[in-house]
Amino acid sequence: MRPETASGKPPFVSFVVPAWRDAANLSSLLPTLTALSGPLEIIVVDVSLDEELPSRSDNLSPDVRFVSVTRPNRGEQMNHGASLASGDVLIFQHADTEFSEAHLRAIDAALVDPAVVGGAFHRKFDQRHPRLRWLETVARWRGRHGGTLFGDQSIFVRREVFAELGGFAPIPLMEDVEFSKRLRRAGKIALLDPPVRSSARHHERKGAWRTSIQNGLFLLFFKAGVSPGTLHRWYYGADEAA
Repeated sequence: MRPETASGKPPFVSFVVPAWRDAANLSSLLPTLTALSGPLEIIVVDVSLDEELPSRSDNLSPDVRFVSVTRPNRGEQMNHGASLASGDVLIFQHADTEFSEAHLRAIDAALVDPAVVGGAFHRKFDQRHPRLRWLETVARWRGRHGGTLFGDQSIFVRREVFAELGGFAPIPLMEDVEFSKRLRRAGKIALLDPPVRSSARHHERKGAWRTSIQNGLFLLFFKAGVSPGTLHRWYYGADEAA
């Protein structure tokens, strides 16, 4: 059983899942999310390019709702999903990141503290980068001392706090970095276990070190003032060419 709030029942949770060319990832993630303890809803905000999605959704729970946008812009996608959500808690879930009953219960337990406005999960370094597992300790330390909460850490936030913050910046890349700063200023943040893992696809294809260095450089470029639109073109242009 999920822990109850002061109202006498578990908080209603809305998962917002931005998707772009993610049919395979969604076919794995969505059955897992629909099997979680309720009450919950799942809103997939898809860029209208993947013709496989309707057929993949045929046998899913009615708690899964598909909506479409016309261009890949993760900030706008998540804001659109949040505007349709009914939950007390919003969980912004990447299609290639795992989520289990243990993660849901960890969020429930964290939000028993009214001072907690939101948070995310620690990351798990796995077969994608076996030589980088020592970075788990570094990442945990940074997370507990003001580090960025990244989108693949299953960021969660109380609905009213998200509204007060004005949602994500409507930018196609680095929306998590920008939002993380404002969320941390809004109140107490919870960094939770069990850690989450994401798909190994990019790391296995391009190499762990290359991927990690590329991600670090893009973060530096963003902080140096390069526009998110330019970074999006660089990132996905290079990815498509690889």
